[in-house]
Amino acid sequence: MRQELFRSRDLPAGERLAAAHELFGRGTLPMRLAVPAGADFEATVRHVDLAPLRVMELAVTPAAVVRTQRLIRRGDPELLSVILPLDGDVVVAQSGRETAVGRQQLALYDSSQPFEIRFAGARGRTQVVSAHAPRALLRLPLARIRGVLARPLPAGTGSGFGGLLVQLLTDVTGPGETYRRTDLGRLGGIAHDLMTALLAHHMDAQAAMPDDTRHSTLLLRIDSFIQQHLADASLTPGAVAAAHHISVGHLHRLFSPRGATVAAWIRRQRLEGARHDLADPALRHVPVHRIAARWGFTAHPTFTRAFQAAYGTSPRDYRHHAAAPPGTFRPRPGGPVQDLAG
Repeated sequence: MRQELFRSRDLPAGERLAAAHELFGRGTLPMRLAVPAGADFEATVRHVDLAPLRVMELAVTPAAVVRTQRLIRRGDPELLSVILPLDGDVVVAQSGRETAVGRQQLALYDSSQPFEIRFAGARGRTQVVSAHAPRALLRLPLARIRGVLARPLPAGTGSGFGGLLVQLLTDVTGPGETYRRTDLGRLGGIAHDLMTALLAHHMDAQAAMPDDTRHSTLLLRIDSFIQQHLADASLTPGAVAAAHHISVGHLHRLFSPRGATVAAWIRRQRLEGARHDLADPALRHVPVHRIAARWGFTAHPTFTRAFQAAYGTSPRDYRHHAAAPPGTFRPRPGGPVQDLAG
């Protein structure tokens, strides 16, 4: 049932990127492909026609696809799409929001608004499945659709409509021939109904959500964003606020019940990550300064002072005692006692 549309390995290395630009730029949903300079680009694109849905499977090295206002003016198929990461990291940005889509999650995006989707697999390759449906056929109010764009929607086992839709999409794009071609029409109807039910469910939930729950949900998204960007030395309260389209003042108000500034919270998460790595026997040969750098500490003396303040011992001594028999060393509990991030 799967039809292969593009496989970069079938082309000479010098022609792969140009062919991919052509594929993404002139498809049903035109997008601009962005690839890091000097990168060895590879991609495989397959599709399954589940009319009225079109299901795509993409495996790609680090890249991004961008749909601009100019491309929208050139032509708009008026599609609503959901994307499911199978392997690697996916970030969807649209409608003033940006979300990292985790495992067992879906995200919705709309062809009629500018968007950006970034693929950055930890092992150098990202694999996703997406499903595209004509917006008119879903018969959902446009104003309420915007409320769920670029938001993580649960799609794991037991998550209701999301889990059922994911199971269907992964089945039809999987390597086994589970279904016959004569099944495609029925499967298309089922997929359409599941996608409609999924979006309607989350639109209703979003509309009914009280303000305190909205704040809690936003804080969860912010916590997830911070965890995913701890290695980035430029992660600051300003960067966190900008990524979530809120003011720095609003961000600080969200964090105020925790009794810690945003900068202190970031520093605490970084230190906990470094402490875990220092105690890991598999990383005992990794220099301390490299462990510090992987958690966003660019200056080793700053890391050493922060670690000493938090745990009452230096990073080197902590690593040494962590390797000693149990009961010979106990670091002082708790997080950093001061906000050394300034």
